Amino acid sequence: MSALTLTPGSATLADLEVVYRDERSVRIDRSAEAAINLAAQRVAEAARGSEAVYGVNTGFGKLASVKIAAEDTATLQRNLILSHCCGVGEPLDRATTRLMMVLKLLSLGRGASGVRFEVLKLIEDCLDKGVTPVVPSQGSVGASGDLAPLAHMTAALIGEGEAEFEGERVSGGEALKRAGLTPVVLGPKEGLGLINGTQFSTACALVGLFDAWRLAEATLVTASLSTDAIMGSTAPLLAEIHELRGHRGQIEVASAMRGIMEGSEIRESHREGDTRVQDPYCIRCQPQVAGACVDLLRMAATTLEIEANAATDNPLVLVEADRIVSGGNFHAEPVAFAADQIALAIAELGAIAQRRIALMVDPALSFDLPPFLAKDPGLNSGMMIAEVTTAALMSENKHLANPCSTDSTPTSANQEDHVSMAAHGARRLLRMTANLAHILGVELLCAVEGIEHRAPLKTSPALQSVIEKLRASVAPLTKDRYLAPDLETAAGLLRARALVSVLSEDHLFKLGVPHAAR
Repeated sequence: MSALTLTPGSATLADLEVVYRDERSVRIDRSAEAAINLAAQRVAEAARGSEAVYGVNTGFGKLASVKIAAEDTATLQRNLILSHCCGVGEPLDRATTRLMMVLKLLSLGRGASGVRFEVLKLIEDCLDKGVTPVVPSQGSVGASGDLAPLAHMTAALIGEGEAEFEGERVSGGEALKRAGLTPVVLGPKEGLGLINGTQFSTACALVGLFDAWRLAEATLVTASLSTDAIMGSTAPLLAEIHELRGHRGQIEVASAMRGIMEGSEIRESHREGDTRVQDPYCIRCQPQVAGACVDLLRMAATTLEIEANAATDNPLVLVEADRIVSGGNFHAEPVAFAADQIALAIAELGAIAQRRIALMVDPALSFDLPPFLAKDPGLNSGMMIAEVTTAALMSENKHLANPCSTDSTPTSANQEDHVSMAAHGARRLLRMTANLAHILGVELLCAVEGIEHRAPLKTSPALQSVIEKLRASVAPLTKDRYLAPDLETAAGLLRARALVSVLSEDHLFKLGVPHAAR
């Protein structure tokens, strides 16, 4: 597969999702090369000069007042990388690490970092040949950039640290050698340019966004199935209700669910003579809740698309002004806020879905469905404990959704006295989306059991196609069996869009990749 060419400053979330999901190699548009090299030339001149320029011929952080001799600038940068490789914990997965490397390319490609183009070319070559640095997932506070994780990434480029190559974890130098690549010797400021930045946090937040977006899309299907399973009303989906409020996501969710449920025999069977006046909120308010989550994800998407294209190291080289200036673009507060927004959306999508599961397994509320959707209840327990599992996952996500961005602690001898905590704020999204996928997977299984209990009445043609797709992998629950594999299969189908993909695009609002909010 050919490399994807990206232009720094204008990469889209659609581009970045392809990079993540398909592990595409990336090439920076060569129109950026001249500006990149001009900035590097300006840094080289500063390194030879007598004026102190932070990170070029000085120490770092609290040691910025220490002047470094010109002949020691290469050692300075190498020492910076080695000393900052202090990450701990499980390594970041391969796909997210590659996305982080691409984000670093985009940042350096803005031509404001003073890093030579040959350094970017080495990152491109590592992506192309499959050299993936081993990056521990813990150790960043999200300012002054993601220092520890990006140092581990950079260590592999200079032949240190560790990297994965052809499925084997080896030293960085060995990985480069096997791939036919040569370690780079860092020039002035290049180590700092590589580790100052928000690319670790941003990559993790983007992965959380991409997965949350898919699951938000999946709730259109699972909520529609649940509504038919309990013989709920579609009146709350009327367009006029949602247009009177005006929120985009709410209008879209209601429209999508109307389309998905159109033609349901189950729905038509109880339009007359149904003694229930209103459904519980988890059925009636799905557009309001899921729609608000979609809107929140769009807000986060806007922030992350900007950040993905940003120059976020320090100092920055302003070539036209002929200045190298210290600033604070490494502070990941925007990413931390976006991660918190995504976490809230994930938690709420799971919370309302879990209530629909509880509704379906409760014979007092499910409108004549058997207790726990079991055949021969009593002898069989059906979905009893699957519902309990979703309650545990829902509660876990509620705790994880507490904001990380409101936390801060001073570091580096109080020089870096306010930090964003974006890194672990973004990392938790992986755990949260996994939890949400399992909640929705259980909802899917329960709803389909409920709909099949309504036979000979059928659901809508669209939902019938979803059921057929599920039943190709998961058999009906005719008696109690070992359920764990069914839960994994259902969650996997939703994460892979395998069920959503059988629907006509006309049945869905255009979620796709959430860059439409720009």
